[in-house]
Amino acid sequence: MSYEDIKKAERKWAENVVSALNNSSDKYVVYRTSRPITDVKHMLETSTELYGDNVAFIQRFEKGEPFKEITYKEAFDTVNSLGTALIERGLKGKRIAVVGENCYQWATSYLSIICGTGVVVPLDKELSASELKQLAINAEVSAVMFTEKYADTFKEIKESGDTKIETLIKLNGSKDYEGILKWSELIAEGRGLMDKGDRRFIDAQIIADEMSELLFTSGTTGIAKGVMLSHKNICFDLMIAPTILNVNPWDIFFSVLPIHHTYEGTCGFLMPLYKGAAIAYCEGLKYIVKNLQEVRPTMFLGVPALFETLYKTIMRNIRKQGKEGLVKKVMSVNKFTKKIGLDLNKKLLKDILNVFGGRMRVLISGGAAIDPAILQFFNDLGFIAVQGYGLSECAPMGALNPDQHKYMRNASVGHVLPGMQVKIEEKDEDGVGEICLKGDNVMLGYYKMPEETAKVIKDGWFYTGDQGYVDDEDFIYITGRKKNVIIASNGKNVFPEELEYYLSRSSYIAESMVWGAPDEKSGDITIVAAIIPEKEDVEEALGTEKAADEEAVKALLWEEVDKINEGLPFFKKIKKITVRTEEFEKNTSKKIKRFVESNKQM
Repeated sequence: MSYEDIKKAERKWAENVVSALNNSSDKYVVYRTSRPITDVKHMLETSTELYGDNVAFIQRFEKGEPFKEITYKEAFDTVNSLGTALIERGLKGKRIAVVGENCYQWATSYLSIICGTGVVVPLDKELSASELKQLAINAEVSAVMFTEKYADTFKEIKESGDTKIETLIKLNGSKDYEGILKWSELIAEGRGLMDKGDRRFIDAQIIADEMSELLFTSGTTGIAKGVMLSHKNICFDLMIAPTILNVNPWDIFFSVLPIHHTYEGTCGFLMPLYKGAAIAYCEGLKYIVKNLQEVRPTMFLGVPALFETLYKTIMRNIRKQGKEGLVKKVMSVNKFTKKIGLDLNKKLLKDILNVFGGRMRVLISGGAAIDPAILQFFNDLGFIAVQGYGLSECAPMGALNPDQHKYMRNASVGHVLPGMQVKIEEKDEDGVGEICLKGDNVMLGYYKMPEETAKVIKDGWFYTGDQGYVDDEDFIYITGRKKNVIIASNGKNVFPEELEYYLSRSSYIAESMVWGAPDEKSGDITIVAAIIPEKEDVEEALGTEKAADEEAVKALLWEEVDKINEGLPFFKKIKKITVRTEEFEKNTSKKIKRFVESNKQM
């Protein structure tokens, strides 16, 4: 089959996807503006044609300088120049890793690899040097592109001679290193080659269903699997998701989650580029509020912990000012006055809205379950606050809540995306079983792990490992992870995530982990909760002196646990609690590792 015939078939596939979306009878498919794209290169080319003068990236390149805006045309030129230089350096068809903080240099490096050079391998910047080295070996990486912070690490890894790494490229910083190329110099080199007629990158042939990205999962068990994604996997997600949650060319995405992770990588990086929107890079977690007010974005993708922290901070400040009743009353009345064009929130709750910059439109939570009450609070403030569901193996999207308030279901992780299918395997009497997804976004498989791949992909269905149920309108509800379930002494399933969710609703609890411990005397399973107290709220309740007394804190926490236990059947009740002063051991996605003994100390 000729390349021309392959591309013709890919165009037909993309056109069929969009046609099915446009003709969908699903009432949740509200926005029908997706355009057919065959691969990420095609996406970038067509976005540049459509939105060339729009701002694509917003970044502060040096401390003390203002944020700089970069257009689609400028970014496209950077990608083409960089890709041309990478090919000139002998990297055509090779595996190239990208590591570092979220930034324009990272984004354009990713695009210059995936759009015609080779296979991109996004690596987690939080990993240790030994872990980075091991993944470079596993992925057979030939080059690494990294921010300056990681220069010494990769220089040592290369010099060890244990990897296939031949080329090192530094993305930023002024320091010179022997044997390390500079991103900026490569762009100049590539631009010079293009000026002389070099079209090797521009005309590069891309096969949409071949592996284009190799990313490693950061599971709570410590075993990283290489997820093989194709252009087709990614582009399918980009076409289907914005049909139930709209993205406008004037939107500004606030990028704070790690870009190497597929949630931010697809949803917070490639999605805005597909829709002609802009991406503003946060300078780091401690700068979130400052940067929100400087950039004034409209869309914010986060994880529950991030939104919970913002919510608790806002509520704490409101309580300190004695305005909790007033705020609740304003938000309640505003639901009705907004219908007649009078937005009381903008007038009376201006200080709260300004925390988000004053233009915020959409908050999307993903990565774990979030308290529906927190989503409702942000919705009542006037935002569109929803949660979605995805996994790296689905590039990552599986479900998303619609952006229209009348369709939102805060307790659900979302409506299965159009073009995808969902089923529940091995249902119990309550209809709860393993969630399985099917669609063109399901990965090619795990890299060099055929047996592991066969465990999770069966007849095109991806077995997610998540337990839950689906309602009659294809909204997915998650109860917990299959591997985390606690089998109670009566044979019933107890999902620790459910109990942790109840605990998280207490203002006195910052974090918790629930597990089942065997009782040495009876042999039964005891439900245990390890709890990290929320210091400020505990001090407010007990007073500073008493809050330093572990027994007093434990008594306060038991009051909270007893309230939760009142509404639970006996086999689910929390029977024991431990108060932790140290952080839980977590993976790089900041999820608590459930199976390490240090997190279960009693």
